[in-house]
Order: sequence, then structure tokens, then C-alpha cells
Amino acid sequence: METHEYVNGEITVLWQPKKCIHAAVCVKTLPKVYNPKERPWLKPENATAEELKNQIDLCPSGALSYQFNTKK
Repeated sequence: METHEYVNGEITVLWQPKKCIHAAVCVKTLPKVYNPKERPWLKPENATAEELKNQIDLCPSGALSYQFNTKK
């Protein structure tokens, strides 16, 4: 399944568009990060890793997920 990655320093947001049900929980929770009218529509640099994690945990479809980036 197609996955788009958006990196914000310590966290990478993963989006699988085919799983998205457009519930707009992401847009309502963090509008400074998620704006479907802009490209790219997802700007993880506009939130902390903790804010992103908390919001992604609310995604009802599982289209959004995350992974913490390891420091080398």
C-alpha cells in the first residue's frame, strides 16, 4: 500500500491515503499541521513530536501512523 512519509526531526508521520476515511480528526486537532488545501498538505514541522503522536493516536482509520527516528 502506498505510504507517504513526512519527517519532523525525531518523528516521521506516515500517511496511507487509501486507508483514509476523511474523518478530518487530524485537521480539527492540528490545523497548523494538516491543511488539505495546501501542498504538501501535511507539515509536521508545525508541531512537536508529542503533539503529533497524540493526534495520530486519534486517527480512526489508521491512515496516519508514526515512527520515532533513531539518533545516530
